Amino acid sequence: MLIFFISAIMVATGDSMKDVIIRLKRVAGQIEGLTRMIERDEECSQIITQFQAAKAALDNTFSLVLQRNLKECVNHDDSKSVEKILKLITKQ
Repeated sequence: MLIFFISAIMVATGDSMKDVIIRLKRVAGQIEGLTRMIERDEECSQIITQFQAAKAALDNTFSLVLQRNLKECVNHDDSKSVEKILKLITKQ
C-alpha cells in the first residue's frame, strides 16, 4: 500500500524521494533478515525485536512521505489530493 501511496499521490520530485527509497530498501533488508531468523528458528524474543524494528522503520518512512505530501498539497491549495491522502490513511 505504501508504494501505491507514493506513486499515486506523490507530488514531490524524484530527487526528494531518494531518501525514502533508501529507507524502503533498508526495511526490505530487515525483512529478509527477519525471514532468515524465522527459518533458522531463532529465539522468539530476538524475532519480536526485529519485527518491532522493521515496523518502526516502515512507520517512520510512511510518516515522512505523508508529511511531505500533505505539506506540498497544502502549499498548492490542492484540497482534492489532501482528501485522497486522508481517505488512504483512514482506510481500515
